[in-house]
Amino acid sequence: MASDIDDISINYEEDGVMIVKELDRAVLSKGAWTTILFRFQQWDRRKEEYGPDKYTIRRYQKRSGEYIPKSKFNISSPDQAKKIIDALEGWLK
Repeated sequence: MASDIDDISINYEEDGVMIVKELDRAVLSKGAWTTILFRFQQWDRRKEEYGPDKYTIRRYQKRSGEYIPKSKFNISSPDQAKKIIDALEGWLK
């Protein structure tokens, strides 16, 4: 668990291999409930290389000084990401 927003990461290592490699992040909200958008890559064991960029939105609740993961939404493709962007841009005009 992390006690500071900057310490929250989705990096995941297994047997010395970084399975999920965080590339970037954008903190969307801070406070008792924190929302972070992550850009990451996953290790493809068959190809022995990282796959294409992926995106996930994660929500954390701060309890007893620690951020606890509460929910996540994985954006399944670049096409879905573009549709989300288009919808938001249309709504925010």
